[in-house]
Amino acid sequence: MYSILLKKQQQKKKMEDKEQLKKSKVIKVDSQKSWEHYISYATNQKYPVVVHFSAFWCVPSIVMNPFFQELASTYQDVMFLTLDVDEVKEIATKLEIKAMPTFLFLSGGAPVDRIVGANPEEIRKRIDQFIHLIRSYKSV
Repeated sequence: MYSILLKKQQQKKKMEDKEQLKKSKVIKVDSQKSWEHYISYATNQKYPVVVHFSAFWCVPSIVMNPFFQELASTYQDVMFLTLDVDEVKEIATKLEIKAMPTFLFLSGGAPVDRIVGANPEEIRKRIDQFIHLIRSYKSV
């Protein structure tokens, strides 16, 4: 009986995760636990991940938020996460985030590229390259 309830809870959580991805295109990471959850989910679903490391006091980070939302709406098969380095210090420290904004590209949970600074053209170009690279690996 307990295992049936647990399985139903897990199925419900998966549905909620999919709904979260559809509703808000950028997912806010607010703890180590939520980071682990979303990275695990993306890895299992084979989604590439782009993370915007920001800080509430960093003007370039704030300016990049609408652009990051636009990217998330444009690239449907990519998980877009945002993380405030002051709220989730352990992740920022572990990934050696030293300046904001930093955009980190992950595949299979591992970092593959990063951009430091607010450079929309370069970010879009690198996302296109990143997605092309991921798709070429999938087709092999």
